[in-house]
This record gives sequence, structure tokens and C-alpha cells, in this order.
Amino acid sequence: SRFLFGLYGHSAKLLKSKLFRAAASNTSFPEIWLLLVQYFERIPGFFGVVKRNSFFTMPEILESKADPELFSPNPEVRGMTTLDRAAFSRIIVVPVLKVKKEVINKLMKSLRHTTLQRPGLKRVIDDPKDEDSRLVLLDPHKIAAEYSLGESDQEVLKQFNVDPQVSKYNLELTYDNFKTEEILRAVLPEGQDVTSGFSRIGHIAHLNLRDHQLTYKHLIGQVIIDKNPGITCAVNKINIIDSTYRNFQMEVLAGEANMITKTRENYITYEFDFSKVYWNSRLSTEHGRIIELLKPGDVLFDVFAGVGPFAIPAAKKKCNVFANDLNPESYKWLLHNCKLNKVDQKIKKFNMDGRDFLLGPVKEALTKELSLLTKERKHSLHIVMNLPALAIEFLDVFKHFLDGKPCSADHLPTVHCYSFSKHDHPAKDVQERAEAFLGTSLEGRCSTHLVRNVAPNKEMMCISFQIPAEVLYKNQFTNEENPEEPASKRLRPNEDSPEEKLPSLKDPL
Repeated sequence: SRFLFGLYGHSAKLLKSKLFRAAASNTSFPEIWLLLVQYFERIPGFFGVVKRNSFFTMPEILESKADPELFSPNPEVRGMTTLDRAAFSRIIVVPVLKVKKEVINKLMKSLRHTTLQRPGLKRVIDDPKDEDSRLVLLDPHKIAAEYSLGESDQEVLKQFNVDPQVSKYNLELTYDNFKTEEILRAVLPEGQDVTSGFSRIGHIAHLNLRDHQLTYKHLIGQVIIDKNPGITCAVNKINIIDSTYRNFQMEVLAGEANMITKTRENYITYEFDFSKVYWNSRLSTEHGRIIELLKPGDVLFDVFAGVGPFAIPAAKKKCNVFANDLNPESYKWLLHNCKLNKVDQKIKKFNMDGRDFLLGPVKEALTKELSLLTKERKHSLHIVMNLPALAIEFLDVFKHFLDGKPCSADHLPTVHCYSFSKHDHPAKDVQERAEAFLGTSLEGRCSTHLVRNVAPNKEMMCISFQIPAEVLYKNQFTNEENPEEPASKRLRPNEDSPEEKLPSLKDPL
């Protein structure tokens, strides 16, 4: 022991002179001890070989706080583009508590707030030195700086006759023990945004990767699959929706290239080919919001129905539904989902251009429905137009839409029209553009709802209004074609509309 203390004193001077010259006056005893340990670890055989997952007792002269990077993977994975799971492993030192195995189950309930919680990691492990005991792994971020438990925990230990002494344990963390975000942050260049979020559509993870992440796209896709049970395919949208039928072009990043998937939304099951139809899981709340507005017996006209997220739940609610979509694939899966959800006989289905659908089946059905409505027989008529890139431009269809005497204001059909806006005041912007296509003011007779933020400075909005009688009926006065009014004062579509226009798109999904 004299030899060790003498050696420590000599080494402390050496370390202080060589390694602490710049901050000699501030050198603390714990810092010297830690550096001393590091120094002698370089001497072969001095402390013996410390094996992985080894257990040993340390004096209470530890660091003042836990390392914030303690649970980061091996730094050597930085820049990796092909996933090598073994390269993420690293050894960390964590506190442990020795507990007799007969009391371990009862004790764990009381210590759950201080135990180490990591993916795929057992909180209780065998004691390599005592088969009658177990080691409880503790989180170094949740216990005191000196690696001692708090008073309340010590009281619990006392009740179970457990020694409160905390020891240290060399723990190997592997790829399985790291979270998605931790892995991606370790791989991508420092300071760059790490996006671990994605939309889940059945077994498919749909990512929207940014430019700086594309180099690592296959690795990112595989990590998403590894860390999310049930996901077997990861895809990335490689361009904006620019086809006639509003379906993304997809690139398979990892896993099986099976695009036919099954998903549930608001307790209803949908099946479709994700590569050929449009589906957005982030719209589930909006689908539910519109369905909540409907009552049994109401009539819903879904102009851009897709695979049925508005039409099918409306039919389930005993509404009369007319559903249309131009995309043959969407129409195919709409038919399939109607049968799957047993509403095949409750929905009239069409595969038409949206404008033709409005001018044909919708006009015919509205004329019939409005003629039957009386004070005694009253239900609501709703028209959903969920094509935010272009739907607002279809509103001009409703000008002089119906013949005959105007119906009661209570019976006028309600339109729910979706649109994108990049304006500073998106609600005002959407209203003004809707007014331009309708040829009348909606002030005081419409509402706008923020559906979601699509991108920075881009919102998806829904404007709802009853079609004004002066617009809907031919015999009503309208100021749209007043030849005496200067052209500059006439309402007309806004040519600088911020919504995304698709040049060849006549009536997509």
C-alpha cells in the first residue's frame, strides 16, 4: 500500500506538470485520479485485463455529472453509407446495484424511475461473481453525481435489506440498444438536420428525405425497418406529385418492393397500391372532422374520392354517397374497399373527370334531392373537393348550376373545398380566390380551417360554405357579367395564385 500511495504522489506531480500546466491551480483530486487511471491503463498488466461487461467497485471520486454523449454510438460510424451494425458497438460505464435474486421483483417496482431504459436492453443481469445475486443497471443521468442513490431510494433498499453501495459496470451497447435518432445523428455529418420521422402505411414507411440526406438514403431506410416492427419496406418520394392521377413516384430505399398495403384509419380498413394512388396518413384527423359534420340520411358528393377515406366512413354513418375519381387505379381500389367494408350497395361510384362528374351525376342528384326537401323532410347536402392543388378552380362550375326556383337557404348544398396557400394570411387568401371563381362575396358566410402545415410557408386549408343562391341558380341576379362595370372591378381568378398548378392535370385525385 505504501508503494501505491508513493507512486500515486509521484504520478500526480508528473501529471500536473505535463498535463495540467495550463490549469494547474484548478486541478482537482478527482480529475487527477481519473487521469491517473487512464495513464496506468496504458501500462500492460498493471490493472489486469478489464473484460467487456465487467463489474467492479469504485471509490466515490467520480465525475461531477454524467456524460451527455454517453448513449451515443461509436463515433467511427460518422459518414457511413452502407449499414454495418457491428460498427456501432461501444463500451460504456454505468452504475449498478447488487441485489439478492429473491427480492429483485419486488424491488424493481420501486426503482423503475432510476433503472437504465434502453431499446433491447435487460435492466437486470446476472452477477458474474455471485450466482445468488443480480445486478440492476441504473441510469447515470438519474442518480446523484457521486453515484449514490437518493434518500427515498435508500429507504426502499433498507426495507429489503439491500446494500445501498453503487458500483460500476462495463456495459457493451450494440446497434440494437440505440434509438433511430441516435444512430442517424452519429452517421450524418455533424450539425446537419436529422429527420427520423416518416408516415406509416401498413408495412410501408414513407419518407421525405432532404437533399443532404440522400447520400445516406439506403442506410436510413434500413434503420427505419430495423427499428420499427412490422415495417418491411421503406420508400422515398423522389419528386412532387406531377402526374395526371396524383400519385407519387417512389424509390424503394430498403426492404421488399411490395407496394400493395393495408392500413387502418378511424377504425376502417383500406387496401391499395401505394405507388399508384394518393394516400396521406396525416389527413386522418381531417377525414374524421368532415364525417363528424354529417348525420344519417345526409347526402355526400365526393368529387375526388381516392380510395374512399371520406366516402366509406360516410356510408358507414348511413349517408347517401356519390364517390368519383378519375384515376383508374384509385377507382379500382375504391370498389375493392367498398366491398371490404361492406358498403358496396350504399355508395354510387364513378370513374370520371371531376368537372364532368359535377355537371352530370351531381347536378342530376342535386336537382332531385332539392325537389324532395321540405320542412318535414330535411337533410343536408355536402360536396367534398379534396384536391388542394386545383380544387378551388372547379368552383366556377357552380355558377348558374341549377334551373328553377331557388330552394330555401337552409337547403343550399355545403361545399368543403381544399386548397394550398403560401400567403401570409392563408385564410384570407383562400377566401378571396374562392370568391373569384364563384363570382360573389363569401364574407360572413364561409369558414376556413387550417388542415395542416405542408412545408415552410405552405398551409393546407379547407374553406366551407353554402353555395349562395345567386350563384347556384340561373335566374338569380349576379354582378359577374355586368357590362357597365369596368373590367378592372370584375371578380376573376387570381392569376398569381400561390397554389401549386399542374399543367397537364385536368382532374387528378
